[in-house]
Amino acid sequence: MNLLELFARTLDVTLPVFAMVFVGLGLKRLRWIDSAFVSTASALVFKATLPTLIFLSLIKADLSVALDVSLMLFFAAATLSQFLLSWAWAHYRVERKDRGIYVQGAFRGNCGVVGLALAAGMYGNYGLSAGSLLLGVVIVMYNALSVVILAFYQPGQSTDWRSLLKHVAKNPLILSVFVALPFTTLSIPLPSWLITSGDYFASLTLPLALICIGATLSVSSMRDSSKVALSASWMKMVVLPAISTAAAWLVGFSGAQLGLLFLFFASPSAAASFVMVKAIGGNVALAANIIAITTLMASITVTLGIFALRLLGWI
Repeated sequence: MNLLELFARTLDVTLPVFAMVFVGLGLKRLRWIDSAFVSTASALVFKATLPTLIFLSLIKADLSVALDVSLMLFFAAATLSQFLLSWAWAHYRVERKDRGIYVQGAFRGNCGVVGLALAAGMYGNYGLSAGSLLLGVVIVMYNALSVVILAFYQPGQSTDWRSLLKHVAKNPLILSVFVALPFTTLSIPLPSWLITSGDYFASLTLPLALICIGATLSVSSMRDSSKVALSASWMKMVVLPAISTAAAWLVGFSGAQLGLLFLFFASPSAAASFVMVKAIGGNVALAANIIAITTLMASITVTLGIFALRLLGWI
């Protein structure tokens, strides 16, 4: 396979995902969808269609393949390392009032939508099922570490662990993982009509979520991007994915395992980071700029990253 064919295969994975993001951006500019639609659709995805997608992908999965403890442990360790590395960098390079927002934007990825969509496009059912299990790990870590870093630098805030645990325990994505595990481990069958109906409903998830991401992008806000937003975006989309993926390869991961890790590492900043910053009265403009820049960067960095890993023969 020559370089042109290899690059074309890479685009087959990434273009469908990011095309939907740009469709959302276009629909919003045409005023075919508005903020009310985005708010309602995002809630539907988070509370219903995405949990359904995760549940179905897990009950159809072969846990002997999808449940990879070493992969989950490495991903957890890498996430913690990314958090600490971005915190160390922010400590010396970012003003105190913006450090928490910088760190959250630099380490917290949109694995639940963009990462999962890329994993499904690249690895099919394995990507969905193994990716769903990784989500169960990372959702807990993202929420806990984000609360810690934002509370540390925001005046008048404290780390409310009881509230955090309640929030995590009620997270629909985590609940869908736990609900699915007994069906998978005990091979409990579900009626075929229910599976088919669930597939119809779950198929709404990725296109609808990606369109909502595109519709929330603000080109005008990016024009006012600060050096802090650009630095956090560079850290999120280039530095941390490169270091983490290289570390994964060095410890022995390759093929689909390494590819899945890269896709999750290279996901743009999560929209949930904006919500958390707004809730504590932080610099919401900075948080929004990081999300917008990383989302647009992802179409290039993820494509080039997959191409490079395939060229090296690592995946």
